Formats: sequence, structure tokens, C-alpha cells
Amino acid sequence: MAIVKPFRAVRATKDKVALVSSKSFEVYTPEELHAKLTYNPFSFLHVINPGYKYHHKEISGEQRFKMVHNRYLEFKEDEYLIQDETPAFYIYKKVTPVHVFIGIIAATSVHDFHQNKIKKHEATLRSRELLFEEYLKNTGFNAEPVLLTYPENPMVNSILEKYQKLVPEYEFTTTDKNLHTIWPITNTKDIATVTEAFKDVSTLYIADGHHRSTSSCILAENLAKNNASHTGEEPYNYFMSYLLSENQLCIYEFNRFIKDLNGLSPDEFLIELDTIFKIENKGEELFKPLKKHQFCMYLNGSFYALTLRKSAYKFTDKLSKLDAQILFQTVLKPILGIHDIRNSSKIIYSQNKSGGLELKTKVDEGTFKVSFGMLATNIKELKEIIDDNLIMPPKTTYIEPKLRSALTIYEFL
Repeated sequence: MAIVKPFRAVRATKDKVALVSSKSFEVYTPEELHAKLTYNPFSFLHVINPGYKYHHKEISGEQRFKMVHNRYLEFKEDEYLIQDETPAFYIYKKVTPVHVFIGIIAATSVHDFHQNKIKKHEATLRSRELLFEEYLKNTGFNAEPVLLTYPENPMVNSILEKYQKLVPEYEFTTTDKNLHTIWPITNTKDIATVTEAFKDVSTLYIADGHHRSTSSCILAENLAKNNASHTGEEPYNYFMSYLLSENQLCIYEFNRFIKDLNGLSPDEFLIELDTIFKIENKGEELFKPLKKHQFCMYLNGSFYALTLRKSAYKFTDKLSKLDAQILFQTVLKPILGIHDIRNSSKIIYSQNKSGGLELKTKVDEGTFKVSFGMLATNIKELKEIIDDNLIMPPKTTYIEPKLRSALTIYEFL
């Protein structure tokens, strides 16, 4: 039984929502960020980058977090942002040139996270958990929901279908040609329907936002310890999530780029691989893996198809069958000497939405010696690994949709 609750979102006024909401801060190039901050005084990026108004002064840590809070208060005082009077769920629909996503923004339970009813598939870094917990403690809000997924539910679908026939609260298109639409659910009967529907969902899976959810839980624990009147119903006992049925998720793979061959020549490296894989030289022909346990490699001006030899690798559990894990156990660790794939400076990752051409261009530029591509992980694999309490290697999945910041803001302090 998953707990979901309506909440009083802080939201932009209708006339400014397209200007206030933004993509996640990390996706902007320095040039794009500078342009947004210079020419759009309403952008929520001004809240996230509070030093900009002080001529780009570098500030960090607790000082920066407190200034984020101050900029946020200014946006509310100027009435760019206004808090809803009554709690609501928020149906959010995102239409891209190739996909349609529709789900519900809600408050989800820290208790469910601790009870493993909200499950994760990636390990988190303790340093980032604590840093973001400090950020949350000082700012008092979260502007970007965690992406949670669940098996398709007819009751939820009926609500989504009902509201799509109504006039939306927001409807606007952004410069990346994505259409964004929001319908608040304030009707008590519909709220009860959504709440009851998720009581039939035994498990929610974190698709994106592992650090955000974990940090929210750390903060809740700390606040509960220091609150003599703690009841478990305080806003800090919940975090904002976007609930999307699993059949809507788009999962892409990450490519791997390696800076050196660990002292081996290209020929010596190929000889090492030959004991593990059947190798086919594809020359300059762009190769894409056709099945699981098959990899694309670009090395020394040529594409290669690497197909795992069944006799060279033993499957022991669901994780061992994952292509990203196979690549780590057979190539990255024993041959290329990359033991800590989370922190090694020898490897970088890039989501594969370019059709694989990046595998060639990054190596040809000279920064990397070899690159690897694989098939995307599917939702069935992801759930099997999570349900067995196993953790995927970092950068195994790139999952869409990516959500905008400040469409709805959750205040917990």
C-alpha cells in the first residue's frame, strides 16, 4: 500500500509560469545559463543562482543555501509564486515531439521509503546526500519532484482521462517544442479516488531522483529527533514526487568512454577481449547491438561487435545478467583496471540519444581511447534487480521524462 497525499503547492501565476519554470540547473551550458539570467528576470534560475544579482559573486555552502531561501521569499513577496489555498494533486502532462507522458504530482511518504515500499535501483553518494540535506534544511522547499513509477492502474487512468477533457490550469510550450499542461485535482471525491487507487500499489520504484529522495528522508529523521511534538504527519515526513505508470517510461542506455587502455596497445587489448567475446570488426560501419550481452566498441578507427561467449561468464543472479554489470566484470575492471566506476577519472558516461555516433566522434577527437555501447535496460530488468535488493552500476539507465523545476513547489518547513 503506497501512501500519497495532496499538498498545497507553491506555483507561478498563470501569466508567468512559462517564464518562471525551468529545466534542471545542471543541463544548461554556462552560455545558456548566462542568457537566461540576463534576459529573464522571472526565471526560477535566479532563485537557484542567488549570487547572480551580486555581479556573479561566487558563494557556496550554507551561505548560498540561505541566499536561495531569500531569493525564494522575494519571488513569493513579488507574487511571482503563490501558494494554493487548498491541498491538491496535480496532473502533469508533457508532450514532446516523440512522446506523451501524463502522471500525478503528489506528496509521497518517507515512511514508505524506509519500509522499502519506495524502492531504488542506484546507490547514492553519502557526500551528496548530506549536501542536499543541508540544502533542503536551509531552503525549506523542493522545486523538482522525484520520478516514481508503478504498474498501470485503471482507477488512476480514469482520473487522468477525466481531467484531460477539462480546461487546464496551465498550458504552454517551451522553446524545446515541449508542451506542458497541468490540472489541479481539488475535488474531494477525486482526491479520495487517487488516494485509494495507490493503496492498491504495493511498490513504487524510483526512476529518477535517488539523491533527492534519500536526502529528504535524512532531513525528516533529523527534524523528527529535534521535534518533541513530532506526529509523523508534518510536511517534512513527505517529499514531492511525479507518479508515472511504468508503460510510459522511456529508458535509454549510457555509453562508456575510457581514457586509456591500461598500458595495452590496441592489438593487445583485442587479444585480451578475445577470450571473453566473439569479436567482429565492422570497420567504419556504425554498429548497434542487436541483442542482450552484445556490445558495440569503437577502437582505433573501427567499430567492433562484441558478443559474450557463454562459456566465459557465469550468471549468478539478476544483476550478473545486466549488460552494464557484464561490461564492468569482464572488461572495465580486470582488463582496463577501473575498479571504482563511480569515482574513477578514467571513465565518463554519456546518455545515448544520438544513435551511437558519439561513440566514434569522442574517440576520434583524441580524448578517449575506446568507447562502449549496449542495449538499453528495460523496465522488467530494472524491477527484477530492485526486487532482489540489488543495486545497478552507476549510469546504467537514462530515464525520461525529465521534469521541469518550479512547476509545483513543495514546502516542508
